[in-house]
Amino acid sequence: MTTLTDPPQGSFRLSMLINDTRYRSLTFQAIALLLLIVSIAYLANNLFANLAAAGLNIAYDFLGTPAGYDINQTLVEYNSRSTHARAALVGILNTLLVAFLSCVMATVFGVLAGVLRLSNNWLVAKLMSFYVEIFRNIPVLIWIIIIFTIMTAVMPAPRAFRGDEPEASMLLGLVAFTNRGIYIPAPVWGPGSLVVVATFIVSIVGVIGYRRYATNLLYSTGKLLPTGWPSLAILFVPTILMFYIMGRPIGLDIPELGGFNFRGGIQVGAPLIALWFALSIYTGAFIAENVRAGIQAVSKGQTEAASALGLRPGRVMKLVVLPQALRVIIPPLISQYLNITKNSSLAIAVGYADITATLGGITLNQTGRAIECVLLLMLFYLTISLLISAVMNVYNNAVKLKER
Repeated sequence: MTTLTDPPQGSFRLSMLINDTRYRSLTFQAIALLLLIVSIAYLANNLFANLAAAGLNIAYDFLGTPAGYDINQTLVEYNSRSTHARAALVGILNTLLVAFLSCVMATVFGVLAGVLRLSNNWLVAKLMSFYVEIFRNIPVLIWIIIIFTIMTAVMPAPRAFRGDEPEASMLLGLVAFTNRGIYIPAPVWGPGSLVVVATFIVSIVGVIGYRRYATNLLYSTGKLLPTGWPSLAILFVPTILMFYIMGRPIGLDIPELGGFNFRGGIQVGAPLIALWFALSIYTGAFIAENVRAGIQAVSKGQTEAASALGLRPGRVMKLVVLPQALRVIIPPLISQYLNITKNSSLAIAVGYADITATLGGITLNQTGRAIECVLLLMLFYLTISLLISAVMNVYNNAVKLKER
């Protein structure tokens, strides 16, 4: 009887790096990496040599000099005497603000449009198809300009709220819609407000925990618990009780017309609103197609089985179809979030001071430090994109199909 055994392992020889399949791929990868490093080093050395020949050098001391320009909407304290680094920080925060708001609203628009596009109601399905085809086939820059033009041309000026018989009035006496933006009440924090905010955060955690418990109970035992009114009760009742127990420590600074403009409250400028809504409705059309594809990727047998158990169509979509569709929806959704972040650089078209308008625009023109500013811009967008990808990939790994 003959037995087959592995051939004896010989000593390592340099020729095995090419001839042996165990090492060949690693050898080629090492050579490719070495060539890449040499190429980058050559380009960098060429860049620095040319800069030195032109009498230029890469330095970032200009970030500590006064900026000398104003920014119309800021999330942190800033004035024209602040440094260029401070102006860049304002631009970064403004970019993150519009990107976050747009991602949230685009997701809401996309999920609703994607689900309703599969509706049995012919009119609803066609309206959603019309929305998708119109908004995704027109460049987002055009939508930004259209929305900004509508706001500045149609909305009333602040002076329209003046007089005994004003041409315009505030919504509920709290919110003013003008051609300069929307003015909303600002919270005024008093002693004990931190306790109320902490209670609200704990209530949010409680809502998430309760809904997870209800879902796990349904999957394990089939027992269906209500989630609507208990979630509202958990969210608001403890916060309202703590609000009155602490003596109503949180007030409202309501905007009031003074001079030629409103004073007090929070101003959401027209450029921010135009950019926010344009990015949301434009990207929402793409997300709607991702959602539709994800839902259609789920076998119809899943829907039929859930309906046979007596689940209503809304619960079938929420508890059976969408959780399985997420495995198809999440990967392209990451790309749409990245597109929102990068498309926010179009804010300069309507005068919104994002990082491209501050660091890559005014600061670059004033200091002449084009290479430094562009490198910082590239680093910022690369960092944000990688962070978004990392977070979404973690969530994608949590919802993907676990194979044995």
